[in-house]
Amino acid sequence: MTFEWIQIPYSLLTIFIVLNYGLLMTALIAKIAARVGRRHGIPIWQNYADLVKNYGLRSSITHGVMFYMGPVFRLTGGVGLLLFVPTIYGSVMFSNLSFAGDLILALYFVFFGTLGMALGAAESGHPYSAIGITRGLSQVTMAELPLALAVFAVALQYQTLSITEIVAAQQGGFLNWTLFTNPLAVAAAMLAFLGSMMRPPFDVVLAPQEIPIGPPTEYHSSYLALMQTNRVLFPIAKIVVYMNLFFGGATSWPEFFIKVFLIYMVSVLVGVVFPRFRVEQSIRWFMIWAVPIGILAIVLA
Repeated sequence: MTFEWIQIPYSLLTIFIVLNYGLLMTALIAKIAARVGRRHGIPIWQNYADLVKNYGLRSSITHGVMFYMGPVFRLTGGVGLLLFVPTIYGSVMFSNLSFAGDLILALYFVFFGTLGMALGAAESGHPYSAIGITRGLSQVTMAELPLALAVFAVALQYQTLSITEIVAAQQGGFLNWTLFTNPLAVAAAMLAFLGSMMRPPFDVVLAPQEIPIGPPTEYHSSYLALMQTNRVLFPIAKIVVYMNLFFGGATSWPEFFIKVFLIYMVSVLVGVVFPRFRVEQSIRWFMIWAVPIGILAIVLA
């Protein structure tokens, strides 16, 4: 695909639609999880109120340039991933800035934000920041490994590194989806998906109920707002990649909303059923179950 300047406003429109959908869906999922625990949960509009409040705050505390670049890198990973992946298949408006070989770039963007946050945490001055970086990078790296194996298996299957061409190969009925033509790759990718979403049982890095430290408390004001924005945008961007690679993509916005919601609910269902893993337990779980399935998917491909 050749680049055209008219794609830029369409890409910004994609970000606007996905951001609002993510704000509403994240609040809805938090309410669903609360109702499972017999709690009332937050209002649907709570995310909007939090963003408006935090973007309006300023801070005079200084930790160094890289500390404040961390949230910027984190948001760049989510926005970049969404911009360079086609959202609606067959739509000139919402093909975004995708190009031949965009699958490799998508893998880089998935990990880009995590590395940025690691650099920011290292400059926070907190005595336990090194422990948090080690825990976070260890688990995220281990979760990304089976995803990379699954993506390579899909690239070998379709003989292309273009996400648009992979979606095109899955058209003509749901039996053409990678879910049915290469179930081992999808299984490995979905196991990796559970870890990359940072929901239970793989949220020990954040551990919001037990650890009163870390990025959600060290960052504040508009920097916290950047992290909150990415928290609703980045999961949707990753799900768009999964939807395109394994579930036939989306040819319209209603289909997009339904598929994204259903894929997101996989991590929500697992999160409300299973208890939290320790870091070494989660790494061992990926090594025993997800990685061998990914290797077998490549061998068969």
